Amino acid sequence: DDDLLYMPSPVANTFGSLSGIGHMAKRMDVKLSIHTPYYMDIGGDDEVLTYSCMDNIRHAGLILDALDGDIVVTSLGIYDENKPSEEIEENIYQNIGAIVDWWKGNGLKPRLGIEITGQQDVFGSLEQVLNLCSDIDGLTPVINFSHYHSRTNGTLLDPDDFIDLIENVAPYCDGPLHTAFAGVEYYENNEKRLTPIKKGDLKFEPLAEALMEMRPDCTIISTSPLLEHDAMYMRIIQER
Repeated sequence: DDDLLYMPSPVANTFGSLSGIGHMAKRMDVKLSIHTPYYMDIGGDDEVLTYSCMDNIRHAGLILDALDGDIVVTSLGIYDENKPSEEIEENIYQNIGAIVDWWKGNGLKPRLGIEITGQQDVFGSLEQVLNLCSDIDGLTPVINFSHYHSRTNGTLLDPDDFIDLIENVAPYCDGPLHTAFAGVEYYENNEKRLTPIKKGDLKFEPLAEALMEMRPDCTIISTSPLLEHDAMYMRIIQER
């Protein structure tokens, strides 16, 4: 007896159904979030591509606000070898600042989260994300453990490694910590692909130990290719 709500673009014809879905989610103790498309170019100045990416973030905010959800998560874009990195970073700050102003001007309740990325040619190192969230009020950092592990060439091995990362990020968060986890393959500080959790050297057990010690208010999203299986696998480990 399940109902499938299909939302073509634009979503105007089905927008009115979102509040009912949000109400059902709360009854079932499900916290809702949205991730924008994985390819983003907020650092560009193309009037079509860049502004389309900005609209993707705005539309995600409108949808999640109607769902009464928690956080919209996004990355910000790649470096272009034909442009100075300083110019791209300046564009990112200007464009994301404009989105935040629009967000606040429309009274959207969900948080806007900036995700740590997994490749060197993509804006989103830990330092870059924290600096952005510090400089622009209204942003919150999102820890993607797989991305961070790849970008730092495999540094998340022991519970203390996870504790240090969480303690670095927590002061910049304006609410519960939002994170993502999966197994990962990487090479020379760059993510190659996500894998099931049981593959690779990024293990969930050390993170579970860190969470048991710290007891943070934290959401972990499974981004594994074995999506539901690994979500339950993480939950079993955490409960044990």
